[in-house]
Amino acid sequence: MPTTLLQTDLPGLDLIHRGKVRDVHALSDNRLLIVATDRLSAFDVVLPDPIPGKGEMLTQISNFWFGKTAHIMPNHLLHTPLSDVMPAGTDLKLYEKRAVVTKRLKPVPVEAIARGYLIGSGWKDYQRSGSLCGIQLPVGLQQAEQLPEPIFTPSTKAAVGDHDENVSFDAVVAAVGADLAEQVRDATLAIYKWAAAYAATRGIIIADTKFEFGTDEHGTLYVMDEMLTPDSSRFWPAEEYRIGISPPSYDKQFVRDYLEAQGWNKKAPGPKVPTEVIDGTAAKYAEALQKLAGIRLD
Repeated sequence: MPTTLLQTDLPGLDLIHRGKVRDVHALSDNRLLIVATDRLSAFDVVLPDPIPGKGEMLTQISNFWFGKTAHIMPNHLLHTPLSDVMPAGTDLKLYEKRAVVTKRLKPVPVEAIARGYLIGSGWKDYQRSGSLCGIQLPVGLQQAEQLPEPIFTPSTKAAVGDHDENVSFDAVVAAVGADLAEQVRDATLAIYKWAAAYAATRGIIIADTKFEFGTDEHGTLYVMDEMLTPDSSRFWPAEEYRIGISPPSYDKQFVRDYLEAQGWNKKAPGPKVPTEVIDGTAAKYAEALQKLAGIRLD
């Protein structure tokens, strides 16, 4: 059965970051222990109710994609057994499917987003300006329509409780320099295109996705954190895709749609989420994991 974890409790390990979903602890030898909890964030606000097993599913699908795309971009995973780093007395069953040991990298301060379809904040920006992150798009596109080519649409990295904002590529260049900005853009699009083609063979459209990158002490770029999960991507069932509507999805759009209907102002604290929405969201994540990676968490 899936486990439930709202936050880590690991005496003796320094907690260096508690994010919207992940708790990060420092390890020796310039390593990190990253634990995906069952916290759920929507509109950049952590909601009060966990989704049981969500952290396990996020970790398993991320690990699947990290392995599949290692030929495109190195990633932060070290494959160190958890039993080697966990404090004595830790319930390893609680952590074994939701925790990884990784390289400790210097994060690139940008959300690296690839979009293949016009949806979400990209659709809203396009309706206002006809462009997205400084990229002029063709006139007359509809909601959920496939773009002529996938585009790189970066955003700021918001603190917990704040909202990410779409920015231009020039803003990324100003923040991190032209060479690193180009590396991030090129890696984002290369991974997205490869993953989208793979997902298509499994009957899933990856409408968009968000990556995070970091550099090591030599300046080498790695993809890190999570990868192509229902938290960081929009997954649509290909057979139900229609232009002009927000398609049904395997991701947390299920929760977003519920929250949008409540009239919530998208500021903390987030509202309680009913059991049926929690269960429905867990089922969506599980279906994505099974369809994409062939993994079931029984």
